Amino acid sequence: MGDSLSHKKGAFKLDELTEKIIRLQHCRGLGWKAIYLLLKQEPDLKNLYQYSASYISSVLAIPSSRSIPIVEQLAASLTQPLLRKYRDQGISVIPIYSSFYPPLLKTLPQPPWVLYASGSTAMLADDRKLAIVGARDADEYGRKVIQLLMPLLVENDCVIVSGLAKGVDAFAHEEALYKGGKTIAVIAGGFHHFYPRENIPLAKKILQSGLILSEYPPEVKPEKWHFPARNRIISGLALGTVVVQAGKKSGSLITAHYALEQGREVFCVPGRIDDPLSAGTNELISDGAKLVQTSADILSEIIKK
Repeated sequence: MGDSLSHKKGAFKLDELTEKIIRLQHCRGLGWKAIYLLLKQEPDLKNLYQYSASYISSVLAIPSSRSIPIVEQLAASLTQPLLRKYRDQGISVIPIYSSFYPPLLKTLPQPPWVLYASGSTAMLADDRKLAIVGARDADEYGRKVIQLLMPLLVENDCVIVSGLAKGVDAFAHEEALYKGGKTIAVIAGGFHHFYPRENIPLAKKILQSGLILSEYPPEVKPEKWHFPARNRIISGLALGTVVVQAGKKSGSLITAHYALEQGREVFCVPGRIDDPLSAGTNELISDGAKLVQTSADILSEIIKK
């Protein structure tokens, strides 16, 4: 498989296999595993448009009541008009076998088949990516921590990766932009359904000088399970993940655990022992995450990578 992405005045050209993967992604009822099973059976998807309902039922181990609608969708949907629309909207499509695809992501157990990207895709080639995540209901302490950490991180060319959520995610994106740094937002759902809506102005700012990524086609509305799945990409892009304020059940702990599974560094900013927003971070520190008091605590680990 050759490189399937070429840029010229914002345009891109996709090969036949990528178009077929995109067609599958637009079929309701097909997820990452289903595409994996179909690719495992036929790596080039050469006969995709000739697949019968019985074949799909057999490969995916699903009843005909589910495979018949998939065959109908494959026959009805057209990929080229979608791709033209995405191009006109400034959305690039980067398949896993493209040289533009971040190498670190390829090491994940379930790497995205395709990245939908809008903004400065050149950031994908930057080596020193650092994830910063934390509580959605973060308070002024969380904001102040990020303000204290960010100047040296930006000065040392760290690309700040987060999830465009309320709280710590928004603080991290905003402060990176304010300090003239680079930032990447990984979203749940597609580009036509930014969540939360209150962060749409922030998303627009990121698009001016940063990058937004999704593993889902633009029309896909975010589902509850998209958010923890999105977290594996946040940690997967980065050399390390910094957790700033997290309760015992914070979604940012999922990102930290993904980072550990991926063999990446996990950093935690401690908090007061009587603050519920410190329970998760303090527990991670007791489990072996590196305690962060200054930016140097982070940089000493990731610069040597």
